[in-house]
Amino acid sequence: MATHAIPHTPTTTRPRTMNGLGLWSAAATTLLTAAALLIAITTAPPRSGPFCQDECLVYPYTDAVAFVPNDYLWMYPAILIAPALLLLVAAIHHQATDDRKLFAVIALSFAAATTAIHVTNYFIQLTVVQPSLLKGEAAALTLLSQYNPHGLFIALEDAGYLMMSATLLFMALAFGGHGLMARAIQWIFAISFGLVVVALGSLALRFGADLEYRFEVAVILIDWTALIIGGVLLSLSFWRDRPRQNA
Repeated sequence: MATHAIPHTPTTTRPRTMNGLGLWSAAATTLLTAAALLIAITTAPPRSGPFCQDECLVYPYTDAVAFVPNDYLWMYPAILIAPALLLLVAAIHHQATDDRKLFAVIALSFAAATTAIHVTNYFIQLTVVQPSLLKGEAAALTLLSQYNPHGLFIALEDAGYLMMSATLLFMALAFGGHGLMARAIQWIFAISFGLVVVALGSLALRFGADLEYRFEVAVILIDWTALIIGGVLLSLSFWRDRPRQNA
């Protein structure tokens, strides 16, 4: 009796694809975050608000044209951090066990919100505010200016990085695995969320309506530090667990 060969699809195709997504998105998140932090520290010192020390910009911040494009360079890698993180969460969601899938879905939701906020916020700065300053059309940009310590840019940063910290918390809850590396990843992301909550509560109580960009600086440093350290560990974890091609 004739037999028909049944096409065989390698069982490692999907795991290999998703593991590759996790590895490269973790590496991209780490590198983009490190680049944004390094550029921000070296090219964009505080020029207004509570941390400004000398020759500070004042309302309506039209003199900011002197600092274009240097003060905006950090936004180019920063605009890509949240989308890279979204892909990383998607890879973690795919590999999450059934009892952790709900946490992964919540992390995906927060990551999507983070991406929408940050891409919109930074895109406006790079394609609206920056060219408007260069063309002398900055009269109506006061609320949008990054130099306004209580403007829309700071408010959106606060909201976006709060969403990012929640993303990290639920990533920690969704991430499975055993061993020292897995526990370190979970604790880094969980502790970063706790630090953000403490920073928001203490700064809000201390400064109230004069909060300005104090919380923004704190939450960015916390989130970015967690992304850099946790991203390195996640990259190593995905690399270690990558599927091997069958002989």
